[in-house]
Amino acid sequence: MSRDSHRRGSRTALGVGLLIVLLSAGGIASLPLAHGQTPLSQALSPEQREQQYDQLARDYAQFEQQFSLLKRVVKLVSGTVVHIEATHDGLSTGTFSARGRTEEAGSGVLVDLGDKMYVLTNRHVIKESPAGNIKVKLEDGRIIHPVRTWSDRETDVAVMEVEDDDLVSARLGNSDEVEIGDFVVAVGSPFGLSRSVTYGIISAKGRHGLELGDDQLGFQDFLQTDAAINPGNSGGPLINLRGEVIGINTAIASASGGNEGIGFSIPINMVKAIAQRLIVDGHVVRAFLGVKLDAEFGPTMASRMGLPVLQGAKISAIIPDSPAAASQLQVEDVIFEFDGVRIVDDNHLVNIVSLTDVGKSVPVSLYRHGQSIQTSVQVGNRGEYPASR
Repeated sequence: MSRDSHRRGSRTALGVGLLIVLLSAGGIASLPLAHGQTPLSQALSPEQREQQYDQLARDYAQFEQQFSLLKRVVKLVSGTVVHIEATHDGLSTGTFSARGRTEEAGSGVLVDLGDKMYVLTNRHVIKESPAGNIKVKLEDGRIIHPVRTWSDRETDVAVMEVEDDDLVSARLGNSDEVEIGDFVVAVGSPFGLSRSVTYGIISAKGRHGLELGDDQLGFQDFLQTDAAINPGNSGGPLINLRGEVIGINTAIASASGGNEGIGFSIPINMVKAIAQRLIVDGHVVRAFLGVKLDAEFGPTMASRMGLPVLQGAKISAIIPDSPAAASQLQVEDVIFEFDGVRIVDDNHLVNIVSLTDVGKSVPVSLYRHGQSIQTSVQVGNRGEYPASR
């Protein structure tokens, strides 16, 4: 998709036009009855109509008992979702008011990480805004300001510490267990309409290589969903039918700027890992393996190398004096398991390595010259090798 086709799920609070299409009764044509046909409303006697209403009520009661799950999920999580407005001065990608200030709006979700309460959201919702310029609106109408904020440019994750009475935290799920076809609910503030709820499924996993405006994210592993996501949903939660947050809604693919059934969410496991590092260290220290990966690795190449299926990441170069060099990894090796995780492709490996604790000795399974080899690598600090992965 072109750069213009990917729009962030945030909205600028100033100058946004919202088109609402109304379906009027006058626009609906009625079909003519065939000769001698009795209108349905006259085909039933009053007693029969009452019987039909009673039967519908009984059928609906059974339906409601089976399918009330969605409403219960929404009731459970609605108090954890917040509306966010952030203002800042100077040049930015937002919309300018008459006084030269920029206002961004989006969503967030309250979580308990340890012994304090935080709001998880997107960096692009609050970037460049000091804590005092950020308003967090709770479900009951209270407005609070964050105590501190942190953000990570390369994943678009932001976390804000908040303090107030009776804050309700969401339950975090395990995004590694998400499967394509799972039903999900997206909650947020599209076009400023707080706590709007949409429903859909997980359409795909592991989406990467998306062009997201001016901020190119170095680490992408998006969940794709057809649950309607519009400008203002950024930072809001994607929730499974167990009521657990499995993602943070971040972007949409759209030719019009509105929902077209293709939304992207950061998996909550990645968000949680990044948030915890930001809280503890103030920034994200990423692990370093020391390899360059072959972007052309595909089915033909895998077949030529003797691999039964296409999976893993193929090494095209080894960085000198790196952890990979110390562990004697080689060019042409295909890494198919890292720290117990089956590797799908090169982007997946980059993400898994980046979330590994620096200094950890990690078991690695790889394919070399027709054989499976088990080894281990003690990952280093990526900040010491800025030009590498």
